[in-house]
Amino acid sequence: MPSYQLRLTLLSDATFGRGDGVAGLVDVEVQHDDVGLPFLAGRTLKGLLGAECADIVYGLERGRSDQAERWRTTEKRLFGRSGAALEGQSILHVGAARLPEDLRRALRQDINRGLLTPNDVLETVTALRRQTAMDAWGAPMENTLRTMRVILRDTVFHAPLEFTAEPTADDLGLLAACVKALHRAGTGRNRGRGRLKAELFDSSGQPVTNVLFAHLRKAVMP
Repeated sequence: MPSYQLRLTLLSDATFGRGDGVAGLVDVEVQHDDVGLPFLAGRTLKGLLGAECADIVYGLERGRSDQAERWRTTEKRLFGRSGAALEGQSILHVGAARLPEDLRRALRQDINRGLLTPNDVLETVTALRRQTAMDAWGAPMENTLRTMRVILRDTVFHAPLEFTAEPTADDLGLLAACVKALHRAGTGRNRGRGRLKAELFDSSGQPVTNVLFAHLRKAVMP
């Protein structure tokens, strides 16, 4: 089966939150591995792509009602149906978005030698940001100060995309559209954080987002 790689480049600081904090230090901590490097879970990333897909298919249904069933079927093949039985599972598997493997391997070696700690690594690639809620007059509200850890802009993540069945041109075209539509991720993305650029690459490392998207564009153009 063909495999692809999704590359995410942060255009602004981002928080891929893990749902808790560290008492006395940070209210919202980022997900990070045993080395201390942040990552975005595959399930979360697939959910973000699936949300973009739902919007795209909705737009296609309104603009090209004659193709509604075609793209709704493609959406189900890629992302499945919530609570579906085995035959309704998706053919697309999305792995976690992580920093390059060679970097993780080198850092793990330094940690094993006692040259670094996972916390040293985490603090190198992240920073702490503080924010507070404002009242209607623009003044800070009491007891609302929160500290969030952010992953620094320009950080690049890589996520493997694999298929359990041979994808069709429609599958790949719609997936490319979802990738092109993905612009934000993480906590605080409605407040300017988590802006990103998403790109698809094939197994040889060649960019293919626009090539695959061209099929969908040609199919829906009147």
